Amino acid sequence: MAPSIATPEHVGLRAPIKTALKTNAGHNKENLIGYGETYKHGDELKGTVKQPPASFPNYLPVWDNETERYPPLQPFEHYDHGKDANPAFPDLFPKNGSYHLDELTPTIGSEVTGIQLSQLTKEAKDQLALFVAQRKVVAFRDQDFAHLPIDKALEFGGYFGRHHIHQASGAPKGYPEIHLVHRGADDTSGADFLAGHTNSITWHSDVTFEVQPPGTTFLYLLDGPTSGGDTLFADMAQAYKRLSPEFRKRLHGLKAVHSGVEQVNNSLNKGGIARRNPISTEHPIVRTHPVTGEKALFVNPQFTRNIVGYKKEESDFLLKFLYDHIALSQDIQARVRWRPGTVVVWDNRVACHSALFDWADGQRRHLARITPQAERPYETPFDG
Repeated sequence: MAPSIATPEHVGLRAPIKTALKTNAGHNKENLIGYGETYKHGDELKGTVKQPPASFPNYLPVWDNETERYPPLQPFEHYDHGKDANPAFPDLFPKNGSYHLDELTPTIGSEVTGIQLSQLTKEAKDQLALFVAQRKVVAFRDQDFAHLPIDKALEFGGYFGRHHIHQASGAPKGYPEIHLVHRGADDTSGADFLAGHTNSITWHSDVTFEVQPPGTTFLYLLDGPTSGGDTLFADMAQAYKRLSPEFRKRLHGLKAVHSGVEQVNNSLNKGGIARRNPISTEHPIVRTHPVTGEKALFVNPQFTRNIVGYKKEESDFLLKFLYDHIALSQDIQARVRWRPGTVVVWDNRVACHSALFDWADGQRRHLARITPQAERPYETPFDG
């Protein structure tokens, strides 16, 4: 573990529980990507007939950063630097700068070239937080992020919040703060999954079962297929606005249970790890962004289990409506194509996403995520 990144919740570790948790694993993205599997990395390091060696071997996942479990995450006071941002973005997008900014859709998604994230000043980082909150997801092209020393990348991401350490995923050796998405040539979990399913779509916001889920989040490409493997994003603020005033009013005051138990159980069932005992947390179905003031739906089929106070049939009916509303509203979605040097920044508070499995076996898909936590979700009164 990198000492400069250590936080109080990393100390006082307890002995690991070696028996699997008695729950149903269920479907989540880990079934598709295969985080819990043990990688020996022989073919990743030397390459195969189908693919060259990994471009960033220092980012190959391991599961032996820890020998014992972490204690529960402790509450912390989050400050969103978007509150300090100049809304004209003079430092992020300087008036005489040689950058190019393109909107993917009217309400969600932008693409930026000519700006190097690693070189941003404090003022520009504040403006980045605000801009991403407004645009929901922004793809920055031609970045040097993956070439930075990992501790420098973490230092950059740590400006936006306390680093979240994933409860089950592989991470680079010595850096459990990095969440890795990795599928090599010998990983057939995607094809195996599609053998029993018609599609690979799993809409979610990241680790919403945490008491303080992520805010401004960074995902950067290390290796990718020649085509395919894109990521879909949906605007959860627009999803809220599209509902009728009376329907929005009914959602206010409702809370839903978000569970991380199934994710941990799935990891253990596949021979993976559990860094912490899993938790379930109640969050409002409508949350408010602390900087923009926008209200957004905050439910997702990967982690949301039920609505508090509703009977099962009632809860299932309402949640299914909301999930279908989000999934079918393609006019509030954006699709981001991964290219070498791409860093995608999004706000997990107001956007959900789904990876796509649509590329040919034999090609590596390898990405790294830095996941700063934000405030505990809260709701402001209904205002029409």
